[in-house]
Amino acid sequence: MTSLISHDTIAAQATPAGEGGIAIVRLSGDACEAILLRVFRPKNGKPLVNRVLTFGHVVDGDVVIDEAMAVLFRAPHSYTREDVAEIHCHGSDALVRRILLLLLGSGARMARPGEFTCRAFLHGRIDLAQAEAVMRMIRAGSDRAMAAAIRQMEGGVSTFVRDAREAITALLAALAAAIDFPDEVEESETAAQVRAQCLRIRNRLSASCDPRAGRIEEEGLRVVLCGRPNAGKSSLLNALSGSDRAIVTEIPGTTRDTLTEAVQMDGVRVCLTDTAGLRDTGDAVERIGVARARKALDEADVRVLVLDGSCPIGQADRDAPCEISPHIVVLSKGDLPAAVSAEDAAAAFPDAQIVTVCAPRGEGLDALRRRIAAFAPEDGAESATLSQARHIQAARRACDALEDACRAIDAGLPLDVCAVDLSCALDALGEITGETMSEQVIDQVFARFCVGK
Repeated sequence: MTSLISHDTIAAQATPAGEGGIAIVRLSGDACEAILLRVFRPKNGKPLVNRVLTFGHVVDGDVVIDEAMAVLFRAPHSYTREDVAEIHCHGSDALVRRILLLLLGSGARMARPGEFTCRAFLHGRIDLAQAEAVMRMIRAGSDRAMAAAIRQMEGGVSTFVRDAREAITALLAALAAAIDFPDEVEESETAAQVRAQCLRIRNRLSASCDPRAGRIEEEGLRVVLCGRPNAGKSSLLNALSGSDRAIVTEIPGTTRDTLTEAVQMDGVRVCLTDTAGLRDTGDAVERIGVARARKALDEADVRVLVLDGSCPIGQADRDAPCEISPHIVVLSKGDLPAAVSAEDAAAAFPDAQIVTVCAPRGEGLDALRRRIAAFAPEDGAESATLSQARHIQAARRACDALEDACRAIDAGLPLDVCAVDLSCALDALGEITGETMSEQVIDQVFARFCVGK
């Protein structure tokens, strides 16, 4: 990987563009301190102290352009393990652009997307999975997503992968001993032991792959509210989202299209979708809305059937899910005299959880939020779960290679063939942490980062 390391000094804005109280411009590289001192003058004229914020002025020649703070992190005690410097200036886009131009004119070059984190990876401060966790943290849309990113940054995924690689390396060592010392090591016994261990590792890797967890983390748990017109779906969406997102009237069929609002429930990102009331209709526009509602139900993680609790359950209610079994049944309009009990609903929909709510008064909403959030992967499971697409693809290639090793043993092929398959599994897992990785893949990983990170 050392061939990929650039010795240029790079610069970029580390904070989001736009007006703000403070903006941070970051430098990294061997000439970092020299370039910083060409554009920043400490107020007291004293040298910069490592890891201490210093007040001074950003200057263009003899012209002061801002009062600012600067800090220097000398290698290897920095994010990139190179010399790193930051200028903390006022949060003006025009000012940041001018400071960047001054830095570029003093010998720095503009950083590429993700180049700071890439340098941290190339210098061995973090592995590739931990580097990806940085972007995962930045994009986290819920408390659980942030917790999962932190666990990955702290090496949860890396530790799991390295344990699997160590187990495969031990199997390769056993095969090498059987191949090199046939008089001392029983080949058939070794082959049987290796096969059993291959299956154990393969099963553990396969069980760890959870693409659903990754999708839910990135997109949110897809929750669709369905039911007859005027059952209270839109009122429930508004109550759960805390806004007047959906139009609510007493006229059946008010909602003509799907309407989605992103909210958090018990730390889980939830994409809550209100749908057109499910019924046969002669209205062309409403028919399109019903079709979209059914499509949303097909793609939902959680289907919530909303029933008007002030009306008895009829055949239209039972037909409303269109033969798609609901996960949760909500008895709405709890402020009106009840015509249906939770027991009645449970008898009609025996596989569903039953919750009674009153949207205007907020009654039952917390219980409903907890029921919905429970459909997401359990918090804490992600530490030993491979949920990112790149990691899952690599783990599945490793599983295939381990299965090939077992088939080679079953076919009575030489142990060298099995060793080749195990080496392929080892390389596939190494791609997750970056221990076996091409320059092209590294570029693809960091191209998804923002500039300045």
